[in-house]
Amino acid sequence: MSEKVKLKYKNKEFEFPLIMGSENEKGIDIKTLRSQTGLITYDPGYKNTGSCTSQITFLNGEEGILRHRGYSIEDLCKNVSFLEVAFLLIFGNMPTEKELNLLNDEIRKDSLVDEDLKLILKSFPKSAHPMGILSSLTSGLIAFNPSSVDIESEDDMREAIIMLIAKFPILASWTHRKVKGLPLNYANTSLSYVENIAHMMFKLPHQDFKPSPVVVNALNKLLILHADHEQNCSTSTVRIVGSSEAGLFASVSAGVSALWGRLHGGANQGVIEMLKAIKRDGGDTKKFMARAKDKNDSFRLMGFGHRVYKNFDPRARIIKKSADQVLGELGINDPILNIAKSLEEEALNDSYFIDRKLYPNVDFYSGIIYRALGIPTEMFTVMFALGRLPGWIAQWAEMRKNKEPIGRPRQIYTGNTKRTI
Repeated sequence: MSEKVKLKYKNKEFEFPLIMGSENEKGIDIKTLRSQTGLITYDPGYKNTGSCTSQITFLNGEEGILRHRGYSIEDLCKNVSFLEVAFLLIFGNMPTEKELNLLNDEIRKDSLVDEDLKLILKSFPKSAHPMGILSSLTSGLIAFNPSSVDIESEDDMREAIIMLIAKFPILASWTHRKVKGLPLNYANTSLSYVENIAHMMFKLPHQDFKPSPVVVNALNKLLILHADHEQNCSTSTVRIVGSSEAGLFASVSAGVSALWGRLHGGANQGVIEMLKAIKRDGGDTKKFMARAKDKNDSFRLMGFGHRVYKNFDPRARIIKKSADQVLGELGINDPILNIAKSLEEEALNDSYFIDRKLYPNVDFYSGIIYRALGIPTEMFTVMFALGRLPGWIAQWAEMRKNKEPIGRPRQIYTGNTKRTI
C-alpha cells in the first residue's frame, strides 16, 4: 500500500499520496488539494514545489551531486565531448559511434542560417546587450522556419532539434562579433562542434586560426558543466512556455531571456564586475573579504557559495583545473584575474568561508576563463546559453512528449476588495 500524508482542516481529514523518485526523493501529490479542501499552497519562488517529474537530471545540493541520465558530471567532463552530452540529454542514452557520426553529419548540413537574419542583427546598435540580440535572433529563426513541430513525428522532432543545435552557435558567434565590431564568421564544417564555436567567435579575417587544445578543452568542459541543471529559472521558463504548445524556437528564446538576469545566468558577469570594483578601490582583497564577513555591510562576494549546493559545487572542482590551465597556456598578466586568484586563495584558507562552505562556484571560475579568452563581460551569459541549449531542448521535448498540462500557477489575492465608482 502506498504511503499517504494526512491533512486536518475544519475538523475534516484529507489524504494525499506520496510520489517517490528513483533517487528516493519524496513529494506530496497535491493535484486534488484545491478540489478537496478549497485550499492552495503558498510557496514563493516554488522552492518546495515540484512542477513535473523528469528523467533528465538529478541534483542533490546537500551532497554536491549532479548527474545527467545517471552519469555523474565528473565522469562526463572527464570522458566525453559536449556533443555527446547533448545527445545523452536529448535522446536518453550515450550515442554509439554511428549515432554520433550521424549527428555530426546532420549538424554540418544544417550549419547555415538565412542571410536575412543579418538584417535583424544589423538593426541593433553595438551598445545593445548580447542577450537581447541572441533572444531576438533565436525568435527570428521562427520566421524562416514557420512550420510547427509535430511532436508525434520523430522525424519532425529530430529536424527541429538538429536545426537549433546547428544554428544556435552561429547566432551566438554573430552576437559576439557584433559586440566586438568584427566581420561575421560562418561555420567550418571540418572542425568539431566545440572547435567550430571557437573558430566562429575568435578567427580574425587577416589571420589563420588553429584552436588551442587547452582552450577547446576548457570550452568543452564549460559547456558540459552548464548543459542542464534541473528545474532552474530558465529551464522552468522553457517548459512553461512550451506547455502552451509554443514551438521549440519560441520556448528557447524565452529561456534565453530568463537566463539573462543577474541572479541566474548573469552571475558570472557579476563576478567580473565585482573584481573590477575591487580594482577601482585599490585592489585590497583583504579589505573586501572583511567586508563580506561583516553582517552590517551590504557587500557580498559574487561567485562564492550556491543557493542549491549546500556543501560544494561539483562543477567548480572540475573547472578550477581548466581555469589554471588556460591562464598558464595564455600567459596572461591581468590585474583583474590576479585579484580573482587572491580572493580564491584567501577564501579557501579562511575559517569563516570554510565553516560556511562558501567556496568559489562555477560562476567564479567560468568568469575567469571567459575573461582570459578575451570574451567581453556582457557576452558571458551568451556562453552560458550555448551550454544550456541541450538541456532546454531535452526539457522541452520531455514536457511535450509527456503531454504535460499548460502551466498555470495560482495566487493569493491581497488587493482591494469590491469597490464602486
